[in-house]
Amino acid sequence: MHVFLGITGASGAPYAARLLEGLAAAGCEIGVCASSAGIEVLGTELFGDPRLPRDETLARLLEHANGAARVYDPQDWSAPYASGSAKVDAYLICPCSMGTLGTVASGAMQNLIHRAASVAIKEERRLVLMPRETPLSAIHLRNMLTLREAGATILFLAPGFYHGAETVESLVDFVVARALDQLGLDHALTPRWGQT
Repeated sequence: MHVFLGITGASGAPYAARLLEGLAAAGCEIGVCASSAGIEVLGTELFGDPRLPRDETLARLLEHANGAARVYDPQDWSAPYASGSAKVDAYLICPCSMGTLGTVASGAMQNLIHRAASVAIKEERRLVLMPRETPLSAIHLRNMLTLREAGATILFLAPGFYHGAETVESLVDFVVARALDQLGLDHALTPRWGQT
């Protein structure tokens, strides 16, 4: 499966890193694009340094992909994800900032992440947006409804607790498992409901 992973400036970098691991483990070919704000969040939440250079931040992140991912610049309009003629099976934005969500909902495209999401919508391909913001304004809710009506899946970065998680990593895995399920990918991150 060929997957695009956009990373934007919302809190939730551990989800992005674990999702990258899960996609790589499932044998996916992955294109990664991180916004400037996304880089700052990755540096802060994963590596404890918001001023970590872009290249170093991405190199450290890609250690989670075991060679299955390629990085694209946000202004690379020649990337395959900028065109519907490229064969891409699914698009995820994790974490998805409300700025990105609003831009995509409006049909505007300021970078490759926005354009990739727009391509997914127009080509009626799988698009999973993973926001975390809380509380939500009426504007946020309207934008999410607009995108849902356009065919996107809104998968909130909100873990459940019924699976008996005892670590933060288990809570992250709960959400990442749901994202992988949306793509139909096999994983063993969390037990299925009804399984012992």
